[in-house]
Amino acid sequence: MEKELLLGLYLLAVNLAAFALMGMDKSRARKGNWRIAEKTLFFPAVIGGALGGTLGMKVFRHKTKHWYFRCGFPLLMVLQLTGLIWLAWRRYSA
Repeated sequence: MEKELLLGLYLLAVNLAAFALMGMDKSRARKGNWRIAEKTLFFPAVIGGALGGTLGMKVFRHKTKHWYFRCGFPLLMVLQLTGLIWLAWRRYSA
C-alpha cells in the first residue's frame, strides 16, 4: 500500500509541475519575457506528467501549433495510463 501512495504522490507532483510550467511559459510568452525551453516543458511529461502537460496545453492554449506537443503529450499520456493500468492489473489480479 505504501508503494501505491508514493507513486500517487509522485504522479500528482509531476503532473502539477507540468501543468504549472505550461502556464508559466504562456504567461511569459504574453509578456515577451524569457521563455522556458521546450525540452524543459517536455521533461515532466516524459517522467510521468503527460496528463498535466496535456491539460496545461489545453487550458492555457499553449504550444498547440507545435505537432510534437500536440501529438507527443497525448501519446505519452496514453502510454503512461496504459502502464498504470497494467501495473494495477498485475497487482490486483493475482
